[in-house]
Amino acid sequence: MNGADGSLSRRRPGDPIDLVVGSMDVTVGGRPSRAIAVNGQVPGPLIRLYEGEDVTIRVRNDLNEATSIHWHGIILPFDMDGVPGVAYPGIPPGETFTYHYPVRQNGTYWYHSHSGLQEQLGHFGPLVVEPSGSEPFSYDRDLVIMLSDWTFENPYKVLAKLKKMGSYYNFQKRTLEDFFHDASKNGRGATVKDRLTWGRMRMSPTDIADITAYTYTYLVNGRAPGDNWTGLFRPGERVRLRIINAATQSYFNFRIPGLPMTVVAADGQNVEPVTVAEMQLPVAETYDVIVEPEDKAYTVFAESMDRSGFARGTLAPRPGMSAAVPPLRKRPVLTMVDMGMEMPGMAMGAPEGGGKAMSGMAMKKERPMPGMGVWYGPVVGRHGPDHHGPENSSVPTLLRNRLGEPGIGLADVGHRVFAYTDLKRLDDDFDGRPVNREIELHLTGNMERYIWGFDGKKFSETDHPIEFNNGERLRLVMVNDTMMEHPIHLHGMWMELENGHGRRIPRKHTVSVKPAERLSVLISVDAPGRWAFHCHLLYHMDAGMFRVVRVS
Repeated sequence: MNGADGSLSRRRPGDPIDLVVGSMDVTVGGRPSRAIAVNGQVPGPLIRLYEGEDVTIRVRNDLNEATSIHWHGIILPFDMDGVPGVAYPGIPPGETFTYHYPVRQNGTYWYHSHSGLQEQLGHFGPLVVEPSGSEPFSYDRDLVIMLSDWTFENPYKVLAKLKKMGSYYNFQKRTLEDFFHDASKNGRGATVKDRLTWGRMRMSPTDIADITAYTYTYLVNGRAPGDNWTGLFRPGERVRLRIINAATQSYFNFRIPGLPMTVVAADGQNVEPVTVAEMQLPVAETYDVIVEPEDKAYTVFAESMDRSGFARGTLAPRPGMSAAVPPLRKRPVLTMVDMGMEMPGMAMGAPEGGGKAMSGMAMKKERPMPGMGVWYGPVVGRHGPDHHGPENSSVPTLLRNRLGEPGIGLADVGHRVFAYTDLKRLDDDFDGRPVNREIELHLTGNMERYIWGFDGKKFSETDHPIEFNNGERLRLVMVNDTMMEHPIHLHGMWMELENGHGRRIPRKHTVSVKPAERLSVLISVDAPGRWAFHCHLLYHMDAGMFRVVRVS
């Protein structure tokens, strides 16, 4: 497979861009396969736009099926957004569609198909928008690191297997040896109770990723670990890494051993710099980091969240160099916190880990929590019937604010790990208008039947869009009733994550919601039209976790 080589980065502002989508033979880790390519590349070529220009992009479809391109994170007119059935009909075989839209932002983004499961077949690429003015940080070199997951199976067969058995690809289930180990550590009675609880939920604490390295090969810029993608630098340079998680299903734990990373942008938006050693990268998010490598090679290491495999590349001052590749760490397991249950010995309202406890039965406002949305205290009752209907296998009994947590499996790694509470917007451009209205949505699913949705319904069962009113200041509350993380993406408008920083809360196009978590975002509704709103785990979206937002 080809890496993103920047072949479209030399255009001048206003020059049209021509893209061709077609099938091609590729080699991944030495094995032949078939992919969907853009301009003969997988990932597609780096597209470089310029803030302030009106761009024209002509896309010709050479496939034998319809296709599309969505410009992920770009604020643009809804009919240019590239979602078939929502924004436009798509691009039929043999035809060309012309996208034309104003570019009014800058930063690191990406593009991908929104047709079927084409994204899993390689139909995606990086997108960089150069700023019209100076940037708030300096660097000498600019490298794109695009992470992805590849399967040699037909994606539709992968989905069919998941629908037959949601844990089909999970080969990391607990064993009898694990039982005796836990019993010696926690006591036999506690261990038996834990196993029975998970059994009643029809879940396994190792159900962290639907699809694992059993079928996935994890890639850096289209290259398998053994192919060792290499990004070159000169010693003494400050290097900007534009990290894009373009995987269809895989969260990555990203680090460069021996090289601190200073986060300077998230989802294309500048943030106050924060230096970390590791980051958990949800699907569809982008982060820009600055590194200052010495005159030696470094391993770029992206470990899948379930630790079944990894993507690997190298930063080096000279071609042919490499560094040691870390071993995979012990696979993590879900806990009672992820299940939405009270931990033993934990007082209600003071869970382990420092997060706020919130009853997951029925919620009522009790007192404001400054900068963090609303505190919801425990009361008697249950959610409405939609939230625990036949398409939802569980309702957590305890919800938490988990924004300060680094991610599953990263609580005790011994170095600083990035968390959402580290994000503070750099620009003083917060919309201080009071909130007009609040909408609450529950993220729901049934792993055993592999059905995913919102408020207990998959997309095919919903009759009406979610209504936003143009001009309003809206709070959207998302409650994760499942035991999996979901990267939720809103098209066309920014979500401002209420992470405790007042006027400095960050803008994001994708927000990852942890198991049994309740979080809120603010939205300045300013984009008339129909917009997609969905989980960015591709198979979850296809299985029903998708809605249309209508701004009128």
